Amino acid sequence: MSKEAAIVVHQLDHYFGSGQLRKQALFNINLEIRAGEIVIMTGPSGSGKTTLLTLIGGLRSAQSGSLKVVGHEICGASENQLVRARRHNGYIFQAHNLHGSLTALENVQMSLEVHGHLSKQQRYYRASEMLAEVGLEERTNYYPADLSGGQKQRVAIARALVSHPKIVLADEPTAALDKKSGRDVVDIMQNLAKEQGCTILLVTHDNRILDIADRIVYMEDGRLSKPPAPEAD
Repeated sequence: MSKEAAIVVHQLDHYFGSGQLRKQALFNINLEIRAGEIVIMTGPSGSGKTTLLTLIGGLRSAQSGSLKVVGHEICGASENQLVRARRHNGYIFQAHNLHGSLTALENVQMSLEVHGHLSKQQRYYRASEMLAEVGLEERTNYYPADLSGGQKQRVAIARALVSHPKIVLADEPTAALDKKSGRDVVDIMQNLAKEQGCTILLVTHDNRILDIADRIVYMEDGRLSKPPAPEAD
């Protein structure tokens, strides 16, 4: 494994269901992502992109092959091992998944509570600083219902990055946003990640944001492959 590799996937297969209903979703995935690299994964809907993202994120256990994230093997990991692995990660989803009964500040603070070593005051200040970084210092006490789609996604970015994770995993973070809001949130994500030195793996169908990537990988029918050549005019 490369010394600077943050994510190393080797001969990874994955299946859903069992018995006659067992269906293979991923086939012989091999992928290495360096620390600090921004990688975008594209491909048709249903091709396995989100499945791979959730396996790398420790949201489900990989079944066959090898999957190392920041040096820890999580293929075949126990639930406790997956919980520990998830502490290295920040997650940003298409649906912002904010708690409607909590303010923006409280949503971001929640991400720090799992680490356990910060006082209530430290959590407050770090969450406030991160919301300021994403341009929401005037809206820290707003509830999600009072925020626009772009603002909600900024809160989600703040929540993902406030704990300074080593890995950020984003699944269609701009899908529900207009062009300007989508551009704003990926620019914020890119700048903060570069400042913190974390690795980003981002799944998207949004061709407008491909330029933030250091590298683009393509998945189709559960396999990583070369992207199709652009159609001639």
